[in-house]
Formats: sequence, structure tokens, C-alpha cells
Amino acid sequence: MGRIKSALEIALERTESVRGDKASIDQFEAKQRGKRVANEFLAGTKVNLGDEIKKAPPEQQESLKQGVFDVLLSQITLPRGEDDLKRLEAVGKGLSLIIGDSRFSALYKQLNGALSQYLDESSQYEEALRRQYAPRLRQKEEELSRRLGRRIELDPFQDAEFVAFYNQNMATLKGNYEAAMEEVREQALRFFNRSIPSDS
Repeated sequence: MGRIKSALEIALERTESVRGDKASIDQFEAKQRGKRVANEFLAGTKVNLGDEIKKAPPEQQESLKQGVFDVLLSQITLPRGEDDLKRLEAVGKGLSLIIGDSRFSALYKQLNGALSQYLDESSQYEEALRRQYAPRLRQKEEELSRRLGRRIELDPFQDAEFVAFYNQNMATLKGNYEAAMEEVREQALRFFNRSIPSDS
């Protein structure tokens, strides 16, 4: 017949598994804290990423870095305006600090230049698409004006045909820049993985 375990032995066994779980919980919480710190950093608060990492216990620093990295990496998106360019610049500074490799900093600087160019190009492209579609839009305005007996002016974005035409053409432009951003994301991941000690 098997030996019956005492209450103390059972309690000790459970404590062992809790100790293992506590380490996992600590790592999870450090990663979540890293995500919060990254969001505060992007919001423009005076958060110093380097200081935040140094303040964390050594065994949690890699998880904290991972949380910061995950948030910053997800922010590499096409800009919609000048404000987005400022956010993307902050993303680059944060990633460069976390990664700690000047080659990545140089690569990201190139991406920033390309994204600034994208903003200029997309506004010129939109203007060209509006001009190209203008005769068709005027024709629709004239038809509607005749039918309704009063002058009608349409915004091109109220016209489903223009919206389809616009989306199709802009998708081509965006696709060119999306490929560059994907390359930078992949490089960031490579550099980041190299920056993590292999024993962690």
C-alpha cells in the first residue's frame, strides 16, 4: 500500500509550484509594465525608457524591454499627417534605445525620411486623382442639377465611384511604402533578438 502524504508534504509541494508560477507572473507583470511605459513614452510624458529599465530588478529587465519593444514595433505604421511623423520619430528613438545598435538607428532614420516623402507624395497623388476625376464629377453634378432643378455640388468622397477609384490608386502607393516598413519591422526584430542574452 502506498505511503499517505502528510498535510505538510502536500502543502510544500503546492508551494513549489506557486514559486514557479510567481516567477512567470513577475515576468508577465514586467512585460505589461513595459507596455505601459512605452505608451506613456509615446504620449509625450517625460518617461525615460533607459531609466525605467535600469530601475527594474535585473531578472525582469528583459521582460520589461520586451513589453516596450512590442508596443513600439506595433506603432510603425503609415502616417496620416505631420503629428504621426512626430510619433514615428519617438518610436524610432525608443526602438534605438532598446535595441542599442547604431545600424538600426541609421535604418530607421532612412525610414523616417521615406515616410515624410510618403506624406508629400500622397497629398500630391490625391490632388492628381481629384483632377483626373473632375470631368466625371462635373458630369454627375450637371445630371443631378438637371434632375433636381437646382445647382448641386458633390464632394468627390461622397461619390462611390470616385472612392473606389481613389482607394485602388492609393493602395498602389501605400503598398510601396508598406514593403519598406515591413522590412524595418523585420530588421528591428532581428536586432532586438540579438540584443537579448541567449541565457534569458
